[in-house]
Parts: sequence; C-alpha cells; structure tokens
Amino acid sequence: MIHPQAIVDPGAQIGKNVRIGAFSVIGPGVEIDDATWIGPHVVINGPTRIGKNNRIYQFSSLGEAPQHLGYQGEPTRLEIGDRNIIREYCTFNRGTAAGGGVTRLGDDNFIMAYCHVAHDCRVGHRTIFANGTSLAGHAIVEDYVIFGGFTMVHQFCRVGAHTMTGISTVTFKDIPPYLLVAGNTAVPHGLNLRGLKRRQFSESAIESLRRAYKILYKSGLRLNEALAQIEAIGKECAEVRHLADFIKSSERGVIR
Repeated sequence: MIHPQAIVDPGAQIGKNVRIGAFSVIGPGVEIDDATWIGPHVVINGPTRIGKNNRIYQFSSLGEAPQHLGYQGEPTRLEIGDRNIIREYCTFNRGTAAGGGVTRLGDDNFIMAYCHVAHDCRVGHRTIFANGTSLAGHAIVEDYVIFGGFTMVHQFCRVGAHTMTGISTVTFKDIPPYLLVAGNTAVPHGLNLRGLKRRQFSESAIESLRRAYKILYKSGLRLNEALAQIEAIGKECAEVRHLADFIKSSERGVIR
C-alpha cells in the first residue's frame, strides 16, 4: 500500500489499507486513519491527524508550520476529518499557540486545486472550495458553504452555513448564513434559494428567511433595529434564530 519511493517516518502512525504514492513524504507526528489514499508528491508534516477515507492528491502540502511571524516552533496541530477530497496543490497550515493551536477541517468537504487554509481556521462539514479559494488565519466556515473560485476570506472572518459566493469574492466582514454574495468587497445578492431547496428546507423556513433578509437588507433599518425584528421571527423559526445569533455574535460586523 506504500510505494517504495515514498518516505514515511517511523514515528508516523498509518492505519489499515492506507495508500501512499511515490515520492510522498510523511513526517513524524502524523496519524493517517484507515482507507485514506494519498497520491504522489504529497508532503504531510506533524503534528497532523487525518481521518478515514480521505483522498489527497499530488503536490499538496498539509500540516506545515503556520505562516505567522509570531510562530516560534510551538507544537500546534492540523486535524482533518473523514471522507474529504483534497485536490492538487492545496496547502493547509497548522495552528498557532495564540490562536488555539489547531487548524481543523471537518468531514465530507470537497477542496479543489490551489486552495489555502491558513493557521487556526475552522471549517465545518460538506463545504465546497472551488479552485484558488483562500482562507486567512482564524477564519471560521460553517457547514454547507460553497465558495466560488478565487474567493478570499480575510483573517478572523466567519462565513455562515449554506452560503454561496461568486467567483473572486473578497470579504473583510462576516457573511451571514443562507446568502448569495459576490464582489470585491462582498455584497449580498439574495438568499441561496437553490441550495436551501436542495437541502430540503421547509417552505415555511424559506419564507421566514425571506422576511428576515428583507428586514436586514431592504428595509433601511439600522442593524440593531433590524436585528430586533429578526429575533422576533426567530422565536418561531430555528433557521432565522441561527441567523440572528450569528449577527449578534459578530465581532467584525456583517456585510450589508
């Protein structure tokens, strides 16, 4: 299962039925769980843990030291879940001590070629990163987000669940859940209705989200005034309640 021209450190822990291609380098402190496939010319440094049934394509670099001037060699980590697809030339860095020490990718994500996940980022489940998407340090991405190609997310920004971005979107603020956004800098273009329907959101939930969107982006109200009305809708709708909670917890402010 391990190509004779691969280099695997004796300190690495390799699970059952793991395949490692030619010229790949697996460093000390790396854990790779069962049935994960690693192509040729992949470099994985530790401490890094990779779950089951992942596919990692050639020329990717995972678990390298964070690109942070304050990093002094502390033992930080990268954690990758199960069933992810990571295509060519992707770079995922370990965390920093000041940022919590862990960069984390969840399960069932599709990361296309040339994507970057910086130190201390947290990515949820079932996301899609189109080619060239980059997350700066400490970014948080919730579940079911779809990034258009070459999307750029500034450090410490959050992207809410079920959001979809257009090609070359750039954001310096938090993007609330359920939106379609595009532009440099990002502006909203309505709800991600197609995505919500594909994921079987109820008609009543979608209608409540429509009302909340109009209050937030079409009413002309100040953010605190809009939020009060959205919270009232959220008492009867869990999806709107998540939207309200996301806005309330924003430290960078949300796009408007």
